[in-house]
Amino acid sequence: MTFVVTENCIKCKYTDCVEVCPVDCFYEGPNFLVIHPDECIDCALCEPECPAEAIFSEDELPEGQRQFIELNAELAEVWPNIAEQKDPPEDAKEWDGKPNKIELLER
Repeated sequence: MTFVVTENCIKCKYTDCVEVCPVDCFYEGPNFLVIHPDECIDCALCEPECPAEAIFSEDELPEGQRQFIELNAELAEVWPNIAEQKDPPEDAKEWDGKPNKIELLER
């Protein structure tokens, strides 16, 4: 199993999760983070660190979020690795919890 970053990360992009990852399996896009499924060791350290509650175990994904399994795998192959925490976008709190953010995903 792997952990998956889901829709609520879009435009929030908190990086608290990156700081605790022992294998540096996070990858960063313009307004979203993903987890490389082949690098994730299923340690679960990242899940409770996400202020946006956007990280889930693959087998516990909320309804409507299954497409993010493939999206994480795809984008982790092209985006750069991120291993250190950064400041979130200035408007991250405004975007937290808003629905239908998939349309705003920048690749």
